[in-house]
Order: sequence, then C-alpha cells, then structure tokens
Amino acid sequence: MDLRQLALEALCIADPVRKAYAVQALWAQAETLPLDPAAVLAEPADLPGRPARPVLVRADGVPPRSPFTLEGRAALMHAIAHIEFNAINLALDACWRFPGLPPAYYLDWLRVAAEESTHHLLVAEHLATLGHVYGDFEAHDGLWTMTRKTSGDFVARMALVPRTLEARGLDATPLIQTKLRRAGDLRAVEILDVILRDEVGHVAIGNHWYRWACERAGLDPVAHYRVLVAQYEAPRLRPPFNRAARLQAGFSEEELAYLEGQPAPLPSAP
Repeated sequence: MDLRQLALEALCIADPVRKAYAVQALWAQAETLPLDPAAVLAEPADLPGRPARPVLVRADGVPPRSPFTLEGRAALMHAIAHIEFNAINLALDACWRFPGLPPAYYLDWLRVAAEESTHHLLVAEHLATLGHVYGDFEAHDGLWTMTRKTSGDFVARMALVPRTLEARGLDATPLIQTKLRRAGDLRAVEILDVILRDEVGHVAIGNHWYRWACERAGLDPVAHYRVLVAQYEAPRLRPPFNRAARLQAGFSEEELAYLEGQPAPLPSAP
C-alpha cells in the first residue's frame, strides 16, 4: 500500500502502544513503499484514533503538577506521555493529509512520527515505575485542536503546530528537567534529554517546510506568521525562551525578537 495511506491507517489506531509499534514498523520500511504525493485521500470519521482514557478537559482544568511528590511526579510524566502521544498523531496527520508536496516532506513527517513513538514508549515505561499507566490522569486537547483548525491550510499547519505549539517544548523541557533533577528522578531527566534532542530536529523540519511553503506562495515568512497567529488565534508564547535550541532548530533572530516582543535586530554593518 501507499505510504500516505498506511500513515492514515496508523493514525486511526486507538491503542497507544499498538500505534507506536505500527509507526515504527512503517518507518522501518518507508524507503521501500510506494508513495503517491498527488493522491487525495478521504478523511475517516473520528480522527485521531485514541483510547477512551485519559479524560480530556479544558487546559485550565488540568491541575498543577509538582514533581516533589510521587503522585505529582507521576502526573507530570503522564502529561508528557500525553504530549508525545499527541505528537505521534500530529506527525501522522501531516504525513497523510496534504497532497502535492515533495516526497521528502512525507518521509520527514513519518520519521518524526517514529521518533515521537519512541518518546511515548519511554515515558510510558517510566510512568509504570511510578505506579501509573497512560490514561490515569486527566489531560487536555490543545495540540489536536490546532491540528483540526489548520486541516485545510498547509502553510498554517506548518506555522502553528510544529514551530509554535511543539516548539514550546524546547523552552519548557530544561525547566522541567531542573525540577526533576532536584526531585531525584534522574531517569526522567535522561528521557527528557532524548526528547529535547529529537524535538530540535522536529521543529527544524517544521521551520524548513514552513519557509518552503511561504517561498512557493510568495509570502514573507515573518510577516505571514503574524497574520496566521491572529487568524487562527494561536496562543501568544511567553518567555523564557530557549534561544540556543530555537536557533539550532532554525529560528532566525528576527523571529526570536518577535516572540520576545522586541524590535527586530538592526542589520550588521557592512
């Protein structure tokens, strides 16, 4: 079967562990599968496939999670497991949904899905050592909400999911690691090292395809990003920002200045 059709089938799988292993198996054979970028695939009902639990609530309905108690640390790791499960879905959706793009685009997002699958499995395994499984705590649906909102706009998808919502992990992860280190959970810190390393590459992929899409459409990527933030009511990100990781992931100084609410830097003297 076609790679994009198989990515859509994987997106429909509800069980997180089965989905994770299906995606990894798909990525392992990706180079040998047929790929038809021009195919327009029909969207099934009730995307994405996901389990009955966790119960999804408003973002402000999820209580704060302190890592300094066993239950609080479990709730924090559960939140990360939920983010990584959603990230599998986001990458699979990017892979199947948008026709007419270069083959490298679809392979990029399938690779992201496979790496996010590894992240989810690592976090879920550690969560089990804390006496819990994925689904034990409430969670929110913010990442998938923006995925739905941008389902008909490829440029907006690249702008507002990988390089806005997912890029927030570049900023938050070192702060979470500091707390987990103080709490003595060094295994969680190690897992987040893996996640942060890979997420730099995932955000870089989002940056690459956003700029590619803007160039194809004759749009200025910095100016158009501001238009998309307003149009889709994307959250305004607040500091602190992990400048080193964001620069490594392909953000420009002009883009970072916008995020920080500062004027763009002056050009260097000749």
